[in-house]
Amino acid sequence: QVQLVESGGGLVQAGGSLRLSCTDSGRTFSTYAMGWFRQAPGKEREFVAAITWSGGVTAYADFVKGRFTISSDNAKDTVYLQMNSLKPEDTAVYHCVPSSGPGTWGSWGQGTQVTVSS
Repeated sequence: QVQLVESGGGLVQAGGSLRLSCTDSGRTFSTYAMGWFRQAPGKEREFVAAITWSGGVTAYADFVKGRFTISSDNAKDTVYLQMNSLKPEDTAVYHCVPSSGPGTWGSWGQGTQVTVSS
């Protein structure tokens, strides 16, 4: 069973910021990279951002470019998602997802709710 520790969600007004964090102690599951995905009620799951542990290579969905920043603290086995200029359409449950190789995603964490009010 995947045990990723996610935190940082909450309620914020449009234009506000939140920072999510996800820890995979010992990088048990995310040997290659860590990603953030989200799912809003009634919508499909969608990729948000990802970062590799080695080299810090990042990738973003077009709808968050310029607003969200993914980063990692390798010493803490933790990945962060800094979310700025939040919009109501960013409201969703955000999940961190481990990756053991390019395009290979593991089980989702429990998720953290992000709610953006207009």
